[in-house]
Amino acid sequence: MGTYSARPADIERAWTLIDADGLVLGRLAALVANRLRGKHKPMWTPHMDCGDHVVIVNAEKVVLTGNKRQQKVYYHHTGYPGGIKERRADQILDGRFPERVIEKAVERMVPRGPLGRQVLRKLHVYKGAAHPHTAQQPEPLDVAALNRKNATESAHG
Repeated sequence: MGTYSARPADIERAWTLIDADGLVLGRLAALVANRLRGKHKPMWTPHMDCGDHVVIVNAEKVVLTGNKRQQKVYYHHTGYPGGIKERRADQILDGRFPERVIEKAVERMVPRGPLGRQVLRKLHVYKGAAHPHTAQQPEPLDVAALNRKNATESAHG
């Protein structure tokens, strides 16, 4: 019996829909990263992109626990000397592109390099409840029901 290694013809991609309303950011990102890589499938192969497409809606309603919403800082560099810039998580979530918080959290949980970039192309994040992927018939996934810590108390009641 040899070691199983998935071939591109063996890989079947599903579509998953996740509503981020009231979900904890880090827990959501960890679950999404595993789905994008395909680690939830028995035929997972480390060097292949075995994962599913993941559609996340209501990205602006994601929750950061503790004081992270006011204290978590995202840095980027302009490329010029002294050009380091910083923005807090609440500025991003209240701004034009709140989906970037989820994208960054997931991006930092997948491998860097060509495979990671290929995996991230299957992540689709939208700030509102609408998304253009209804034709793919994404299967809804209730992340809050998987573990009581995945959502805040306000989302349960």
